[in-house]
Amino acid sequence: MSESKSSTEDLSVIARAPFHIYYEGRAHVVSAANNVGPFDILRDHADFFSILSPGEVLIENESDSIRFTIANGIISVRDNEVLLFVNM
Repeated sequence: MSESKSSTEDLSVIARAPFHIYYEGRAHVVSAANNVGPFDILRDHADFFSILSPGEVLIENESDSIRFTIANGIISVRDNEVLLFVNM
């Protein structure tokens, strides 16, 4: 069975804290900030690793915008997979 067009154009995202999962699923964009400033992760983003600055993280999928505030964290992007580990 083939994937729908929208799922093949999305990111696979997991955003979690030690005892909480903020989001797990497909998304169009992940927005956050590091010490350089705000940034967005879209499909086919270059491999990326960064320490996150305190503030808001935004994850947008086809039907929702998920927002949560973090105190700290890291983000890893590779092959359209985004991993966020926050509030550690």
